[in-house]
Amino acid sequence: MTMKLVALLSAAAILGISTTTTATAFITPKPSVAVTSTTTALDATIAVFGASGLTAQECIYQALKDGDKVVGLTRNPSKLVIPKGSGGVDADKPLVDSNLTVIAGDVTNPADVAKVFENDIDGVIVALGGKTSDVGDTMLTVGTNNIMSAMKQKGVKRIAVVTSIGAGNSKDQAPFAFKILMMTVMKKIFTDKNNQEKAVQESGLEYCIVRPGGLTVEKPTGVINVIDGEAGSIPRADVAQFCLEAVKDVNFPYVGQTPCISSVGGTSWVKDRSKAARGEQ
Repeated sequence: MTMKLVALLSAAAILGISTTTTATAFITPKPSVAVTSTTTALDATIAVFGASGLTAQECIYQALKDGDKVVGLTRNPSKLVIPKGSGGVDADKPLVDSNLTVIAGDVTNPADVAKVFENDIDGVIVALGGKTSDVGDTMLTVGTNNIMSAMKQKGVKRIAVVTSIGAGNSKDQAPFAFKILMMTVMKKIFTDKNNQEKAVQESGLEYCIVRPGGLTVEKPTGVINVIDGEAGSIPRADVAQFCLEAVKDVNFPYVGQTPCISSVGGTSWVKDRSKAARGEQ
Protein backbone atom coordinates (compact mmCIF):
# COMPACT_ATOMS: atom_id res chain seq x y z
CA MET A 1 0.00 0.00 0.00
CA THR A 2 1.61 3.25 -1.07
CA MET A 3 1.14 6.66 -2.66
CA LYS A 4 3.18 9.72 -3.34
CA LEU A 5 4.91 11.79 -0.79
CA VAL A 6 2.65 16.72 1.18
CA ALA A 7 4.40 20.40 4.11
CA LEU A 8 5.36 23.88 6.70
CA LEU A 9 7.27 26.77 8.26
CA SER A 10 5.86 30.20 7.44
CA ALA A 11 8.72 32.10 6.03
CA ALA A 12 11.19 34.46 8.00
CA ALA A 13 14.11 36.88 7.04
CA ILE A 14 16.68 35.65 4.60
CA LEU A 15 19.36 33.89 6.57
CA GLY A 16 21.36 32.73 3.53
CA ILE A 17 23.58 30.16 5.24
CA SER A 18 25.50 27.47 3.38
CA THR A 19 26.95 24.37 5.03
CA THR A 20 28.17 20.89 4.27
CA THR A 21 25.68 18.24 5.21
CA THR A 22 24.97 14.54 4.99
CA ALA A 23 21.86 13.69 3.02
CA THR A 24 20.10 10.42 2.37
CA ALA A 25 17.55 10.42 -0.43
CA PHE A 26 14.18 9.02 0.69
CA ILE A 27 13.97 6.82 -2.39
CA THR A 28 16.66 7.27 -5.03
CA PRO A 29 16.88 5.14 -8.16
CA LYS A 30 20.26 6.86 -8.68
CA PRO A 31 22.16 9.37 -6.50
CA SER A 32 20.56 12.82 -6.58
CA VAL A 33 17.71 11.66 -8.82
CA ALA A 34 14.07 12.69 -8.44
CA VAL A 35 12.03 10.49 -6.12
CA THR A 36 9.59 8.22 -7.88
CA SER A 37 7.23 5.50 -6.65
CA THR A 38 7.09 2.21 -8.52
CA THR A 39 4.37 0.48 -6.50
CA THR A 40 0.65 0.71 -7.06
CA ALA A 41 -1.16 3.40 -5.05
CA LEU A 42 -4.29 2.27 -3.27
CA ASP A 43 -7.19 4.56 -2.45
CA ALA A 44 -7.47 5.71 1.15
CA THR A 45 -9.36 8.22 3.27
CA ILE A 46 -6.97 10.76 4.78
CA ALA A 47 -7.79 13.23 7.55
CA VAL A 48 -5.91 16.52 7.28
CA PHE A 49 -5.89 18.93 10.23
CA GLY A 50 -5.11 22.58 9.62
CA ALA A 51 -6.61 22.06 6.17
CA SER A 52 -6.40 25.66 4.94
CA GLY A 53 -2.67 25.98 5.71
CA LEU A 54 -0.20 26.08 2.84
CA THR A 55 1.31 22.65 3.48
CA ALA A 56 -2.05 21.08 4.27
CA GLN A 57 -3.48 22.41 1.00
CA GLU A 58 -0.71 20.54 -0.82
CA CYS A 59 -1.50 17.35 1.11
CA ILE A 60 -5.18 17.60 0.23
CA TYR A 61 -4.66 18.49 -3.42
CA GLN A 62 -2.14 15.70 -4.02
CA ALA A 63 -4.24 13.12 -2.19
CA LEU A 64 -7.26 13.96 -4.31
CA LYS A 65 -5.16 13.70 -7.47
CA ASP A 66 -4.11 10.24 -6.26
CA GLY A 67 -7.76 9.21 -6.06
CA ASP A 68 -7.96 9.35 -2.27
CA LYS A 69 -10.77 10.75 -0.20
CA VAL A 70 -9.93 13.58 2.20
CA VAL A 71 -11.64 14.95 5.29
CA GLY A 72 -10.20 18.29 6.35
CA LEU A 73 -10.69 20.34 9.50
CA THR A 74 -9.97 24.06 9.50
CA ARG A 75 -11.12 27.19 11.28
CA ASN A 76 -11.29 28.94 7.90
CA PRO A 77 -12.83 26.79 5.14
CA SER A 78 -12.97 29.78 2.79
CA LYS A 79 -9.15 29.87 2.76
CA LEU A 80 -8.83 26.35 1.39
CA VAL A 81 -7.61 26.86 -2.18
CA ILE A 82 -5.61 24.99 -4.80
CA PRO A 83 -1.93 25.34 -3.83
CA LYS A 84 0.57 27.31 -5.88
CA GLY A 85 3.22 24.62 -5.91
CA SER A 86 1.25 21.75 -7.43
CA GLY A 87 -1.77 23.65 -8.71
CA GLY A 88 -0.26 25.26 -11.79
CA VAL A 89 -2.67 27.57 -13.61
CA ASP A 90 -5.46 26.61 -11.21
CA ALA A 91 -3.60 27.90 -8.16
CA ASP A 92 -5.68 30.00 -5.75
CA LYS A 93 -9.00 28.75 -7.09
CA PRO A 94 -11.31 27.23 -4.43
CA LEU A 95 -10.33 23.64 -3.71
CA VAL A 96 -13.49 21.60 -4.21
CA ASP A 97 -13.88 17.94 -5.12
CA SER A 98 -16.51 15.25 -4.71
CA ASN A 99 -13.99 13.28 -2.64
CA LEU A 100 -13.29 16.21 -0.29
CA THR A 101 -15.21 16.90 2.91
CA VAL A 102 -14.35 20.13 4.72
CA ILE A 103 -15.40 20.66 8.32
CA ALA A 104 -15.28 24.05 10.00
CA GLY A 105 -13.87 23.64 13.47
CA ASP A 106 -11.06 24.05 15.97
CA VAL A 107 -8.65 21.26 16.92
CA THR A 108 -8.69 22.43 20.53
CA ASN A 109 -12.39 21.46 20.67
CA PRO A 110 -12.69 17.64 21.00
CA ALA A 111 -16.23 17.75 19.59
CA ASP A 112 -14.98 19.34 16.36
CA VAL A 113 -12.20 16.78 16.04
CA ALA A 114 -14.70 13.96 16.62
CA LYS A 115 -16.69 15.09 13.56
CA VAL A 116 -13.73 14.17 11.35
CA PHE A 117 -13.71 10.63 12.72
CA GLU A 118 -17.36 10.10 11.95
CA ASN A 119 -15.80 9.06 8.64
CA ASP A 120 -13.73 5.89 8.21
CA ILE A 121 -10.22 7.32 8.35
CA ASP A 122 -7.15 5.36 7.22
CA GLY A 123 -4.44 7.87 8.09
CA VAL A 124 -3.98 11.31 9.64
CA ILE A 125 -1.83 14.30 8.68
CA VAL A 126 -1.43 17.08 11.24
CA ALA A 127 -0.20 20.31 9.62
CA LEU A 128 -1.27 22.89 12.17
CA GLY A 129 0.07 26.43 12.21
CA GLY A 130 -0.62 30.03 13.01
CA LYS A 131 0.75 32.77 15.21
CA THR A 132 0.54 32.10 18.94
CA SER A 133 -1.10 35.51 19.30
CA ASP A 134 -3.96 34.17 17.18
CA VAL A 135 -4.17 30.50 18.20
CA GLY A 136 -2.75 30.52 21.73
CA ASP A 137 0.41 29.15 23.31
CA THR A 138 -0.65 25.49 23.46
CA MET A 139 -2.78 24.94 20.36
CA LEU A 140 -0.37 22.48 18.74
CA THR A 141 -0.10 20.26 21.80
CA VAL A 142 -3.74 20.41 22.86
CA GLY A 143 -5.01 19.96 19.32
CA THR A 144 -2.70 17.06 18.54
CA ASN A 145 -3.64 15.33 21.79
CA ASN A 146 -7.33 15.69 20.86
CA ILE A 147 -6.62 14.20 17.43
CA MET A 148 -4.66 11.27 18.83
CA SER A 149 -7.33 10.55 21.43
CA ALA A 150 -9.96 10.37 18.69
CA MET A 151 -7.67 8.15 16.62
CA LYS A 152 -7.33 5.66 19.46
CA GLN A 153 -11.08 5.59 19.99
CA LYS A 154 -11.58 4.72 16.32
CA GLY A 155 -8.60 2.39 15.97
CA VAL A 156 -6.69 4.62 13.52
CA LYS A 157 -2.96 4.04 13.90
CA ARG A 158 -0.93 5.97 11.31
CA ILE A 159 -0.17 9.67 11.77
CA ALA A 160 2.24 12.17 10.20
CA VAL A 161 2.85 15.39 12.13
CA VAL A 162 4.59 18.35 10.50
CA THR A 163 6.70 20.33 12.97
CA SER A 164 9.96 22.12 12.09
CA ILE A 165 13.69 21.82 11.88
CA GLY A 166 15.00 22.87 15.28
CA ALA A 167 12.26 21.08 17.21
CA GLY A 168 13.04 18.27 19.63
CA ASN A 169 16.55 16.88 19.24
CA SER A 170 17.11 18.62 15.89
CA LYS A 171 18.20 21.93 17.42
CA ASP A 172 21.73 21.54 16.09
CA GLN A 173 20.39 20.97 12.57
CA ALA A 174 19.07 24.52 12.45
CA PRO A 175 21.37 27.31 11.23
CA PHE A 176 22.76 29.58 13.93
CA ALA A 177 20.62 32.59 13.02
CA PHE A 178 17.49 30.46 13.20
CA LYS A 179 18.52 29.17 16.62
CA ILE A 180 18.53 32.78 17.83
CA LEU A 181 14.97 33.19 16.59
CA MET A 182 13.99 29.94 18.32
CA MET A 183 15.26 31.27 21.64
CA THR A 184 13.68 34.72 21.26
CA VAL A 185 10.72 35.69 19.09
CA MET A 186 9.80 32.07 18.33
CA LYS A 187 10.32 30.71 21.85
CA LYS A 188 6.63 30.15 22.60
CA ILE A 189 5.91 28.35 19.35
CA PHE A 190 8.92 26.08 19.79
CA THR A 191 7.90 25.26 23.34
CA ASP A 192 4.54 24.19 21.91
CA LYS A 193 6.20 22.24 19.07
CA ASN A 194 8.48 20.41 21.49
CA ASN A 195 5.55 19.48 23.73
CA GLN A 196 3.59 18.40 20.65
CA GLU A 197 6.42 16.14 19.50
CA LYS A 198 6.80 14.61 22.96
CA ALA A 199 3.08 13.79 23.08
CA VAL A 200 3.25 12.12 19.67
CA GLN A 201 6.32 10.09 20.59
CA GLU A 202 4.62 8.83 23.73
CA SER A 203 1.28 8.11 22.03
CA GLY A 204 1.86 4.49 21.05
CA LEU A 205 0.66 5.31 17.52
CA GLU A 206 2.50 4.61 14.27
CA TYR A 207 3.87 8.13 13.90
CA CYS A 208 6.27 10.02 11.71
CA ILE A 209 7.25 13.49 12.91
CA VAL A 210 8.29 15.43 9.81
CA ARG A 211 10.77 18.28 10.34
CA PRO A 212 11.14 20.28 7.12
CA GLY A 213 13.77 22.88 6.42
CA GLY A 214 12.80 26.35 5.19
CA LEU A 215 9.49 26.06 3.33
CA THR A 216 8.70 27.49 -0.08
CA VAL A 217 5.65 27.44 -2.36
CA GLU A 218 7.67 26.38 -5.41
CA LYS A 219 6.70 23.55 -7.73
CA PRO A 220 7.46 20.05 -6.41
CA THR A 221 10.93 18.79 -7.28
CA GLY A 222 10.27 15.13 -6.46
CA VAL A 223 13.58 15.08 -4.60
CA ILE A 224 13.26 14.63 -0.85
CA ASN A 225 16.41 14.16 1.20
CA VAL A 226 16.55 13.03 4.82
CA ILE A 227 19.18 15.30 6.35
CA ASP A 228 21.62 14.51 9.15
CA GLY A 229 23.31 17.92 9.15
CA GLU A 230 22.00 21.45 8.69
CA ALA A 231 18.93 21.50 6.47
CA GLY A 232 18.22 23.60 3.44
CA SER A 233 14.88 24.70 2.04
CA ILE A 234 12.19 22.49 0.53
CA PRO A 235 8.93 23.11 -1.37
CA ARG A 236 5.79 22.47 0.64
CA ALA A 237 4.65 20.27 -2.24
CA ASP A 238 7.51 17.86 -1.55
CA VAL A 239 6.81 17.89 2.19
CA ALA A 240 3.23 16.93 1.39
CA GLN A 241 4.34 14.03 -0.77
CA PHE A 242 6.49 12.74 2.10
CA CYS A 243 3.60 13.06 4.57
CA LEU A 244 1.24 11.16 2.29
CA GLU A 245 3.77 8.34 1.97
CA ALA A 246 4.10 8.32 5.74
CA VAL A 247 0.40 7.64 6.31
CA LYS A 248 -0.32 5.40 3.34
CA ASP A 249 2.72 3.17 2.93
CA VAL A 250 2.56 0.15 5.25
CA ASN A 251 6.33 -0.26 4.89
CA PHE A 252 7.25 3.43 5.22
CA PRO A 253 10.85 3.43 6.52
CA TYR A 254 10.53 6.38 8.90
CA VAL A 255 7.67 5.19 11.12
CA GLY A 256 8.57 5.92 14.73
CA GLN A 257 11.19 8.46 13.63
CA THR A 258 11.64 12.22 13.31
CA PRO A 259 13.24 12.81 9.91
CA CYS A 260 14.41 16.25 8.87
CA ILE A 261 13.79 16.69 5.16
CA SER A 262 15.27 19.08 2.64
CA SER A 263 15.71 19.49 -1.09
CA VAL A 264 18.76 18.39 -3.05
CA GLY A 265 21.81 18.25 -0.83
CA GLY A 266 20.33 20.36 1.93
CA THR A 267 23.28 22.72 1.67
CA SER A 268 21.57 26.07 2.06
CA TRP A 269 18.93 27.68 4.23
CA VAL A 270 16.70 30.42 2.88
CA LYS A 271 14.02 31.77 5.17
CA ASP A 272 11.92 34.42 3.57
CA ARG A 273 9.26 36.62 5.15
CA SER A 274 8.08 37.85 1.78
CA LYS A 275 4.51 37.50 0.58
CA ALA A 276 5.74 35.25 -2.24
CA ALA A 277 7.03 32.68 0.24
CA ARG A 278 3.57 32.62 1.83
CA GLY A 279 1.92 32.11 -1.53
CA GLU A 280 0.60 35.67 -1.64
CA GLN A 281 0.80 38.22 -4.43
